[in-house]
Amino acid sequence: MAAESAGILLYKRSGRELSVLLVHPGGPFWRNKDDGAWTIPKGERGVGEDAETTARREFAEELGTTPTGELIPLGRIRQRGGKQVDGFALEGDLDVERISGNSFEIEWPPRSGRRQSFPEVDRAAWFSPDEARQKINVGQRPFIDRLEALRTKP
Repeated sequence: MAAESAGILLYKRSGRELSVLLVHPGGPFWRNKDDGAWTIPKGERGVGEDAETTARREFAEELGTTPTGELIPLGRIRQRGGKQVDGFALEGDLDVERISGNSFEIEWPPRSGRRQSFPEVDRAAWFSPDEARQKINVGQRPFIDRLEALRTKP
């Protein structure tokens, strides 16, 4: 069975301009990857956990701040590897210079016997929707499209 995740696409408006928040995964595998590597803050659903609860928990774990406000469902997407991701939009603001999320530990370098700790997210940034489509994991692009479609409805 494919893994199930949930996450939040935080957005803000400045006049008619829209910006969305994306995060860059931490760790050595992602160090030199940029376009296509960014993602919404998200993570795996726990057993019996609803998607909204997962999305809020993962946002807090990855960015160090608890999201408040009403989550707007953006539906579900399937990433290339099969993972199912439920997305939610939330209007808000976040100082990307002050993120402080969880870390994980792996053996690095491989087969060295040494363990190193890395942040789950090594940086966050605000992007225009067009910039975000370049940066985000291809499978998550529909979340940006769906957010824009919601904003154009009367």
